[in-house]
Amino acid sequence: QVQLVESGGGSAQVGGSLRLSCAASGRTSSSYTMGWFRQAPGKDREIVAAISWSGGSTYYADSVKGRFTISRDNAKNTAVLQMDSLKAEDTAVYYCAAGPPTYYSGSYYLPRARYDYWGQGTQVTVSS
Repeated sequence: QVQLVESGGGSAQVGGSLRLSCAASGRTSSSYTMGWFRQAPGKDREIVAAISWSGGSTYYADSVKGRFTISRDNAKNTAVLQMDSLKAEDTAVYYCAAGPPTYYSGSYYLPRARYDYWGQGTQVTVSS
């Protein structure tokens, strides 16, 4: 009932940048916790970044902290993952996800949110 569509994936060189966007439609809510996940070949899906409904709290995986930035525009029902200083290890399929807001505020709770809705994924390939 909520559809998430990622865009902006593609190829980039090491050190380059990509900007992923997630557009939500259907029975959307600006109160959603929004997250970006990725799954590299042969690896489990992992959370990359997440943001609270208010935008007041964010979470980043250690592997991307300082390089990636998550943001949202509730009026446009979009979430963005700005990826800078890309590394080869960032190569993965990236998924946008959304779920109900966490009861408590703070970045600690964001990776523990219930992500009920998922996009189809978009490939990001980083090479030298």
